[in-house]
Amino acid sequence: MSDKVRVAIIGVGNCASSFVQGLEYYRHADPDDVVPGLMHTNLGGYHISDIEISAAFDIDSQKVGKDLSEAIFSGQNNTVKFADVPVKGVTVARGMTHDGLGKYLSQVITKAPGATADIVQMLKDTGTDVVVNYLPVGSEEATRWYTEQILDAPCAMVNCMPVFIAREDYWQNRFRKAGVPIIGDDIKSQVGATIVHRILTRLFRERGVQIENMYQLNFGGNTDFLNMLERERLISKKISKTNSVRSQLDHPLGDEHIHIGPSDYVPWLQDRKWAYIRVEGKSFGDVPLNVELKLEVHDSPNSAGIVIDAVRCCKLGLDRGLSGTLEGPSAYFMKSPPRQVSDTLAHDLTEEFIAGVPSTAAGGNGRALTGTARTRETEAAPPTSAN
Repeated sequence: MSDKVRVAIIGVGNCASSFVQGLEYYRHADPDDVVPGLMHTNLGGYHISDIEISAAFDIDSQKVGKDLSEAIFSGQNNTVKFADVPVKGVTVARGMTHDGLGKYLSQVITKAPGATADIVQMLKDTGTDVVVNYLPVGSEEATRWYTEQILDAPCAMVNCMPVFIAREDYWQNRFRKAGVPIIGDDIKSQVGATIVHRILTRLFRERGVQIENMYQLNFGGNTDFLNMLERERLISKKISKTNSVRSQLDHPLGDEHIHIGPSDYVPWLQDRKWAYIRVEGKSFGDVPLNVELKLEVHDSPNSAGIVIDAVRCCKLGLDRGLSGTLEGPSAYFMKSPPRQVSDTLAHDLTEEFIAGVPSTAAGGNGRALTGTARTRETEAAPPTSAN
């Protein structure tokens, strides 16, 4: 058990930039202060200042070889700068490409020369506790490859991407066997389009309004949206966002009545994201009741606080000898956890996890949503698609 949380980052993009800036911005926050976007300034005994960056990996020639403090403001990164970051003494290492560089990103990013670093050895040598996956959407093979390296190290993992790892039995068993926890999949931002849509959907449900149609359209100007112009890379992202909202319904809604997904790339928006949400339903007397709203956010800072909490929860899992998917934190922090519950219940279960209180919320066994089994189960065949 260490009094620090050593974190490695895969993908030094806008999200990594906001994460690293946030660690600096709140480094001296009073433990009793309320920090916007964090559950606690001191979470389970770990202050924000206890998080240390141990390693970082990327393939961009404008980032590889630079100190992380410089790399987070290099290349195509265009998120808002809200903190000065001193030299970290962490040089961005050359990562693995696989399918991490799509058709449109390859037009603006040049791969760094040289061989892929020995990821496993670097994680071991740097004493990394938790690895955060910030790869681009659609990096299916790259995410699985990195997951194998994380398991070999072994380290805990926070999977911010919509490549399904933490929710799948095969990978859950692999993390149990390695003796380390994982939180995933697909980060649910502080107040993003998904959580707003989920809560609006649940409000309709709890107030007895029958939903007939809904959509969520998103567009922005960062490389994530540029990358998603390649529609083939959107499969798992669309599944993740749609299922997250659909889980809050109490009656089936056919695919022809629900559309949720990224829509377009508008360069001048930079790291801002605009989301349009419309929900159409029937109220008392079958009278129409419709809601339409627009959400504007700076995309990357919107997720940074969630990741700060997630890495600290992973460290608590390591300290307590837990392994496999941490289901309570996954339900609260992620769009595609192993089990979907309401955001209110997910919050309560995560607070119970932080406090170390066994939960009886999922069948009375104290395991299903706050902790994980430590038994080693027979491994299933690895998934070969987005599922």
